[in-house]
Amino acid sequence: MDYLAGIDLGSTTLKAIVYDLAGNAVARASRPTERFNPYPDHPDWAIWKPEQIWGGVCEALKEATAQLDNPADIKGIAVCGMGMDGVPIDKDGNWLYPFISWHCPRTEPQHRWWMNHIGPEKQFAIGGNQIWVFNTALRLLWMKENEPEILARTHKWLLIEDFINFMLCGVCATDHSMASTTLLFDQRKRVWSDELIEASGIDRNLLCDPLPSGTPLGKVHAGAAAATGLAEGTPIILGGHDYCCGTLSVGAFEPGVVLDVTGTWEIVVCALDKPVLTPEVRHMGIPVHSHVASAKLWAIMASAVAADMLEWFRGEYGFEERQRASKENTDDWDLLMQRAQAAAPGANGVMFLPHMSGSHCPVVDHLSLGAFVGLRNIATKGDMLRAMIEGLDFQFLQIVNGIEKSLGVRPEKFVAIGGATKNAFWMQNKADIIGKPIEASEIDEPTPLGAAILAGIGAGLYKNVGDAFEKVRKPGKIYTPDASLTKKYRRLFETWEQLYPSLKEVNARLRSVSS
Repeated sequence: MDYLAGIDLGSTTLKAIVYDLAGNAVARASRPTERFNPYPDHPDWAIWKPEQIWGGVCEALKEATAQLDNPADIKGIAVCGMGMDGVPIDKDGNWLYPFISWHCPRTEPQHRWWMNHIGPEKQFAIGGNQIWVFNTALRLLWMKENEPEILARTHKWLLIEDFINFMLCGVCATDHSMASTTLLFDQRKRVWSDELIEASGIDRNLLCDPLPSGTPLGKVHAGAAAATGLAEGTPIILGGHDYCCGTLSVGAFEPGVVLDVTGTWEIVVCALDKPVLTPEVRHMGIPVHSHVASAKLWAIMASAVAADMLEWFRGEYGFEERQRASKENTDDWDLLMQRAQAAAPGANGVMFLPHMSGSHCPVVDHLSLGAFVGLRNIATKGDMLRAMIEGLDFQFLQIVNGIEKSLGVRPEKFVAIGGATKNAFWMQNKADIIGKPIEASEIDEPTPLGAAILAGIGAGLYKNVGDAFEKVRKPGKIYTPDASLTKKYRRLFETWEQLYPSLKEVNARLRSVSS
């Protein structure tokens, strides 16, 4: 039996999952991703320890491979995960400094420098990047200014996926999707940008050569085999950024297919057949990165905070449901959603602006605040919770409308993954508001499966991503919109879109008072 393995490096969990060629998980294990704040003088500085990342991956792989009759049946492995975070290694492969976590604010001065000296316009026109405080290039500038002796000893700066690949097979390389996160990649030419490297003063030799995802890198060496339980000689294939990999297993790698990932954040992903690097796209807060599916595709990722706000409501106002759930041995979320579902569409005139963590897309305003509007003394807890669900789904519609307008994307199909797919009421409401069917995927772990698909392509077990998808696809539940509700929600959406501009100045004043 031939198997493939995907390693997923997440901010909370390190996963190793082994699949058969039909995409069924046959073995799996995970370990926590441990974030550390070891600096007493800078308690907000956050790191990942290389030994914990590598050690956790080794433990997960060893547990997963122990579930197989023969680990040599794994014919290819690929790694996916978070972007930006990297580690310096010397010529002997020793790591010299921990990963600076994307949670860490230490590069705020470098962020200001980049904004002032390179600027968001030039950066987006070349690299398709929004300039975020945790971008890789800013870490390199921080090291240059604060740890020059370490940087002088550095042979390569390995992004976190590339670090695991190096530890497994000894090869230093990166893929186009990960290179896209650095601020140093040219999206049109798909090479490191001489202009950005020269402007920043970063040493080009520190960067790994960028290659297409699915490229065979090397084979598991003896030391890694002993540490992981993998068979020596197992092929290592280049994976990529997690959100891109997640599209492969659900068929959202073709232009016109929109992937909606809803959890703490809502991430809307779609493929492009050319890099659209216009000011209009930049102003929406959307990055344009190279896709893992093909050298002829790019990907956009529109994101906004989502379920985090529902968790806030649950924690602050769900005491009654928690008490009842404990007594009845049921789930408090189900009880809360029953209240929301029982409220009438339109939430009895209550509306919610989901900007409790600022606004990220398609309106970029980090000073914006959340708001309930239309409260009366007849409003119930169910009305307020339904208003939150509807507000989040209006935000989703606003994102999709922005993508259509600025990128020329014509959504033909919506596929959903993430924790929200387990919430039938939320999914149905989203379909009613968007006015098109949404397929909730039945695939349990689409991201590591996407990495395994790339491993299968690199190992020659799949012809391409289309062939792989046909073999692993699992039809999900289809949520069909209620046309009468869609019509009603379109009228309400026009009112909802007025909330932000109406409250913008008030919220900015409140933010300045409270800060």
